[in-house]
Amino acid sequence: MPGLDEIFLDYSADKLKQLSSRIEDCLIKLTDEQIWMRGSDNENAVGNLVLHLSGNVRQWIVCSVGGAPDTRHRDSEFAARGGQSSETLTELLQQTIESALVVIRSLNSDRLCEIVDVQDYRVTVLEAVNHAVEQFAGHNGQILFATKLLTGSDLGYYRHLSGAIPAARSDNTP
Repeated sequence: MPGLDEIFLDYSADKLKQLSSRIEDCLIKLTDEQIWMRGSDNENAVGNLVLHLSGNVRQWIVCSVGGAPDTRHRDSEFAARGGQSSETLTELLQQTIESALVVIRSLNSDRLCEIVDVQDYRVTVLEAVNHAVEQFAGHNGQILFATKLLTGSDLGYYRHLSGAIPAARSDNTP
């Protein structure tokens, strides 16, 4: 039977993979114009959120936990007003998540209590992984909402709960 550390790490990796695939699905459904659409200057476009999630996961997991050099320029993630296509954003997100999954899957219980410095915070590795997944989930919800709003479509991620189709799921992560 797996320990709590293994359960936490497996769930974290699976959740990041699941949520990133949903963002990729949204990027396919949106035009490049929709990806960079914003209602006002104080709102983020889907493109900004993808840049931000990629930067955040890279900084918190790949760099702070995994030891890669941190070259993040957080302000530029929000300042962007276009220039990256759906394909470019998808590739960036995929590369970032794959790198993060390598780090997460290499962790063991001894490392979870290790202290790392990220941004202006001193946190445990467990807290860093949890923070990155939590932040990813929150912004994922914003991207899903924007995609529904811009396309008028049901993304269908929870159809299996409606009783209209068999309850079988394609993954183990709710």
